[in-house]
Amino acid sequence: MPTRPGLLDRIERYFAQSPLPDTPVRTVGGLAVPVGTPEWPYPARPVPGGGPVGQDDVEQALAVQRTADLPEAVEWFAQRNPGLGHAVRAAGLGVDELPLLVAVDDVEVTLPEGVRFYLVGADDPQLATYQRLAQLAFAVPVGAAEGPVSSAPGAAPDRLVDPPQPTSVLRERIAAGRTVMMIAVEDGTPVAVGSHQPQDVDGHGMSEIVGVATLPRYRGRGLGAGLASVLVEHARETVETVFLAAGDDDVARVYERVGFARIGTTLVAERVSG
Repeated sequence: MPTRPGLLDRIERYFAQSPLPDTPVRTVGGLAVPVGTPEWPYPARPVPGGGPVGQDDVEQALAVQRTADLPEAVEWFAQRNPGLGHAVRAAGLGVDELPLLVAVDDVEVTLPEGVRFYLVGADDPQLATYQRLAQLAFAVPVGAAEGPVSSAPGAAPDRLVDPPQPTSVLRERIAAGRTVMMIAVEDGTPVAVGSHQPQDVDGHGMSEIVGVATLPRYRGRGLGAGLASVLVEHARETVETVFLAAGDDDVARVYERVGFARIGTTLVAERVSG
């Protein structure tokens, strides 16, 4: 595995190039600001290898985001840009700390009997409903999901009704292979969803696991950790490094039990409402 400093450098480059296929990026002082569609927003991030980021940089970046009708958000690593926390707070943003973890070990996990995983295709008629599942899950504070997995991914079943209109961006990303979405299904009902987002960084395959969410009444049975494990297994068919940002320390400990190791902290700054 790469050394921790080298790995953080590579993850920074991963984030720097992530928006490029579908989103123009403006450089504002020491910040790179993706200026795309509100359907698929990206936060501003420090330019890899760039200099210090001051409050003026932050204010200008937020103005660009507001003009583009994008969420006001800045992300960076706690191990880098030490003065950025003060700058974003002075600009009126609140800051959350998310443990940054990388998959290092293969851990065999098991799930409740009857749970199966399926890959979601770009033309899946229920894609929008899986998006709604994630929205409902994230709307309720997530408890620590513990546990395990089984079963190989296949083709997603066609079981849900009354879906909202999905974003064209997500369909395009799935079709291009930039997003790989999976769902967990129990008794014919989708109960959890998650994705990984592979790309090549200087000849090194990398993928971030994102959006792992379980419907509230199905939590506490290992579905989230199991889904993450299956996503890691799938990602490692084509990439070398798989990583994620956990919601908090409790969630990070769950991921550590299924083969992840903490390598740093992601800081997420967003506008504090009210």
